Amino acid sequence: MAEERTNLAYERSRLAADRTLMAWMRTSLSMISFGFTIFKFFQYLKESGAFSGFASQRPRNFGSALVIAGTVLLGFAVVEYISFINRLNKEGGRRFHVSTAFVAAFLLSFMGLIALGNMLFRIGPL
Repeated sequence: MAEERTNLAYERSRLAADRTLMAWMRTSLSMISFGFTIFKFFQYLKESGAFSGFASQRPRNFGSALVIAGTVLLGFAVVEYISFINRLNKEGGRRFHVSTAFVAAFLLSFMGLIALGNMLFRIGPL
C-alpha cells in the first residue's frame, strides 16, 4: 500500500512537470507566432507599397527578438524538464516514458528555428 502511494506520488510529480512544460510551450508559441506575424505583416506592407518611405528595420528586429526569445525560453524549459525527469528516475528507481509534451516541445522549438531562419535568411517554406 505504501509503495503504491509512493509510485502515485512520482507519477503526479511527472504529470506536474508535463503541465509546466506545456505552460512554457504555450508562452513560447505565443511569442514565436506573434513575432513572426509582426515580421510578415510589415514585410507585406513594405512590399505592397503602403509604406513607400518605410525603410526601418525595427519591425524585423522586434519580430526576430520575439521569435528568438520564445525559442530560447522553450529550450531552457526543455533542459529543466529533462533534468527534473532524470532526478525523478534516479530517486524513484524507475524509468518514465517519453511524454507527448516533450515531443511537442521539441517540434515547437524546431518550428521556431525554421521561422527564425525564414525571417533572417529567407530560408524555408514560409
